[in-house]
Amino acid sequence: MTQVQREHTRERPEKSLLRPLRSSAGRNASGRTTARFRGGGHKRRYRLVDFKRDKDHVPARVAAIEYDPNRSADIALLHYADGEKRYILAPVGIAVGMTVISGTQGVDVRPGNAMPLLAMPVGTVVHNIELSPGKGGQLCRSAGASAQLMAKEGKFAHLRLPSSEMRMVAIGCRASVGQVGNTDHSNITVGKAGRTRWQGHRPHVRGVAMTPRDHPHGGGEGRSPIGRKSPMTPWGQPTLGHKTRRRNQASNRLIMKRKKK
Repeated sequence: MTQVQREHTRERPEKSLLRPLRSSAGRNASGRTTARFRGGGHKRRYRLVDFKRDKDHVPARVAAIEYDPNRSADIALLHYADGEKRYILAPVGIAVGMTVISGTQGVDVRPGNAMPLLAMPVGTVVHNIELSPGKGGQLCRSAGASAQLMAKEGKFAHLRLPSSEMRMVAIGCRASVGQVGNTDHSNITVGKAGRTRWQGHRPHVRGVAMTPRDHPHGGGEGRSPIGRKSPMTPWGQPTLGHKTRRRNQASNRLIMKRKKK
């Protein structure tokens, strides 16, 4: 089993930043299963992570680097100069004792600092990027993710995303400097089925192993092939490579270059 060493400096989370987290087991508000093969798993509590980074020009000391069971990235506990505590995504290069700050201007371009794209030099590597000013970061939040600021033109900044997609984002949107930490997350080997169950995932049953009434791939004698022109979902829709993005998606005009297939 591959074990990836992670530099956590604190075992117990900050109690004031915890909230209850109920397990849905893949059910919606009506109690119907909308996400198959979910259920069980270890009990978790949600960590309130500051994705907006709107506490401007108040320096904060990094008090701890912690594990977060709700995301692939690690989180950093900040102690602000005015006494407030917040969690942020821990970028590469951040360490306990460092100082980070957010603001609209006059902020150094260092890992962990946050500012509008307008205030960043071209070529800066960023994460936790907003799509609408003030809404909070939505892009590049998983472990090891980052985007690069390629240009600034008029009201928009041009970003190259991890998928190689080139996209325009409003220049007033905020982002955090640096790459999200825990870059070895993709190297983890789960090692046993039980560890997957701890994460709340139940065994995934193949369609070809089902009966025809349960799945379009089902039926046949022995190990039969799919038997259709293309793979199907359990509800008869094309899948495995079939494009599902709407042709009239509003954000199409902001995409300069599509991601690689």
